[in-house]
Amino acid sequence: MRENIFSKVFLWMFIGLLVSFGTGWYVFNNENMFYNVVDKWMIITIVELGLAFVFGLFINKLSTLWAKILYILYSFTTGLTFAVIFAAYELSSIIYVFGITSFLFLVLAIYGYKTKKDLTKLSTILFVGLFGIVIAGIVNIFLNNTMMDLIITVVGIVVFMGFIAYDMQKIKEIIYSIEDPDKAGIIGAFELYLDFINLFLKLLRLFGKSKD
Repeated sequence: MRENIFSKVFLWMFIGLLVSFGTGWYVFNNENMFYNVVDKWMIITIVELGLAFVFGLFINKLSTLWAKILYILYSFTTGLTFAVIFAAYELSSIIYVFGITSFLFLVLAIYGYKTKKDLTKLSTILFVGLFGIVIAGIVNIFLNNTMMDLIITVVGIVVFMGFIAYDMQKIKEIIYSIEDPDKAGIIGAFELYLDFINLFLKLLRLFGKSKD
């Protein structure tokens, strides 16, 4: 039963990533769609944040079907913003960073699942770090300081690496208290999907090769 639920978690996480990267690639290769996305960037971003908020706040009240719909919709909306990534970075660089992210994710997920240490002790540090990089990122929009941007990126990588292990352990502890295995799979997938995407974006910012 345990392995069956985790297979659902990683299956849905894979589906979410496939939807996001597939959507981004498709939009990038469709000129009209790409410029519409760029033109409506702020609206898409607000919708993306709104979906994440609704998913996180109401997931326990949502039916399994609606949880799946919201998850796919969120993955699709994220994919729309990914079109800009394909426009900004070399495809080989994106694939390379995706590989690095996948390796780090695998190592940290295994650690989070296997470790006997109580990673909940890291929760305060991780959430303070997350809050800090969000605020610093907003401030740096106006300052446009290269060194500050580098520090934010490096700290962000460390924070989201920590979140992968932390969330994996948290999912391991709570996932079996959810009656519907399909819904449990979606909830776990959403947590890990967010960690993977954010780590990928930070690593891409640090190691990605921009197009000339």
